[in-house]
Amino acid sequence: MAGKPKLYYFDGRGKMESIRWLLAAAGVEFEEEFLETREQHEKLLQDGSPLFQQVPMAEIDGMKMVQTRALLSYIAAKYNLYGEDLKERALIDMYVGGTDDLMGFILIFPFLSAEDKEKQRAFIVEKATSKYFPAYEKVLKDHGQDFLLGNSFSWADVHLLEAILMVEEKSDVLTGFPHLQAFKARIGSIPTIKKFLQPGSQRKPVPDDKYVETVRRVLRMYYDMKAN
Repeated sequence: MAGKPKLYYFDGRGKMESIRWLLAAAGVEFEEEFLETREQHEKLLQDGSPLFQQVPMAEIDGMKMVQTRALLSYIAAKYNLYGEDLKERALIDMYVGGTDDLMGFILIFPFLSAEDKEKQRAFIVEKATSKYFPAYEKVLKDHGQDFLLGNSFSWADVHLLEAILMVEEKSDVLTGFPHLQAFKARIGSIPTIKKFLQPGSQRKPVPDDKYVETVRRVLRMYYDMKAN
């Protein structure tokens, strides 16, 4: 019998957070090993575990997997969150691709200078409210059902809720999007997700200076990223 998935990453959100979200939504318990020193990271690389010498990495079902999208696709398929056929999978990939783009603007935010953070905050809110949220609002409005696929809960719903909550940490953005407001409440009340949203879960908080310092130290990052 396979053990719990084990995740290798920093003690913070980053690219691993969506993997935590999806495992939690599927009701899967997982373990974590946090990278805190350069030596830990180098040892992981020397062991040859991460195929492309990078994290996130997860040990799952006897595999040591890297590449965030591959991990998410595998978890979604394994736990029946990846649609019923090729058409549904294509739609899920499209919806997830949009939320990935939006979350990408947010992932770099902690690493920006103070001046660039203000620019990036405005950029994130503008993109969310003018491009991404209107698209998901239209999908939900057009079919009038509970989930992005209609009546089937999927990875796309988990990913969208994660994105909504990330943007809401920057600004109150759902005014004018009634279907997304109802969607947020509905998906957030699913028992496994509700549990993940409670204090004390393995969900990570908003990245702080300590997280940024750890990532820079472990990965030897000596530069500031630039805002969009």
